Amino acid sequence: MAYRKQLTRLKAPYLKRILIEPSRVADWEKYPWNLPIFRSHDFELEFTTPITIIVGENGTGKSTLLEAIGALAGYDEAGGGKGYMPIDHSRAIDKSGAALAATLRGHWLPKVTAGWFFRAESFYSVARYLDQAALDAGEAPPDFLSWSHGEGFIRFFEERCRRQGIYILDEPESALSPTRQIELLKVLRRMDLSGTAQVIMATHSPLLMACPGARLFRISRFGLDPTDFHDTDHFRMMRSFCNDPDGFLAEALYEDEA
Repeated sequence: MAYRKQLTRLKAPYLKRILIEPSRVADWEKYPWNLPIFRSHDFELEFTTPITIIVGENGTGKSTLLEAIGALAGYDEAGGGKGYMPIDHSRAIDKSGAALAATLRGHWLPKVTAGWFFRAESFYSVARYLDQAALDAGEAPPDFLSWSHGEGFIRFFEERCRRQGIYILDEPESALSPTRQIELLKVLRRMDLSGTAQVIMATHSPLLMACPGARLFRISRFGLDPTDFHDTDHFRMMRSFCNDPDGFLAEALYEDEA
């Protein structure tokens, strides 16, 4: 995998730490500051490895936290590269990611904010934006959408993640089969070994949680804590299903009828 000219000789991670500034929070009872991860009012997340993975149930604040980190790095909430605005937010009701970012402080060494903010739900809009931007510049469009959804995702990752920078991935497994998730793991492994890429990813996939060398954090009702992927509810549930599919389904589907 060929990488472009480096912005710094220092190795990833570039974003070393984020913390909340209590004095910037106007109302702790308002979302997203009322989430369990901010309950103690001294939230802090340290990045010590090139790849950091955040897991947790829906509604625990994973995507909002990634939006805020993206905003700190200069990305649009809908995703894309720095300076891109693929979606008009002027009438958006939920701007919690940007609001949270305004109360966070990031520590960088150095501040490398080139890269990409990937969001599966906005991939279509971002891909169309890239096509139009290329056409406007008189260049051939990347045309990621001419492939199947999963193939387009992987082709996108392989092309865009070759450059030095910070990459924020919000549930990239959404359109990926297990086989494609393994392909993404290979891309992540190459990024890790390059030393030039920092990845912060939120996922529900036990396969992606098992990424070698990654540091894993779990968001729960108690806050944010480092964990091993074997100890996540996602892995335990998948293991229980694989060990005894019939018994697992009988218990999961019919427990309310007992």
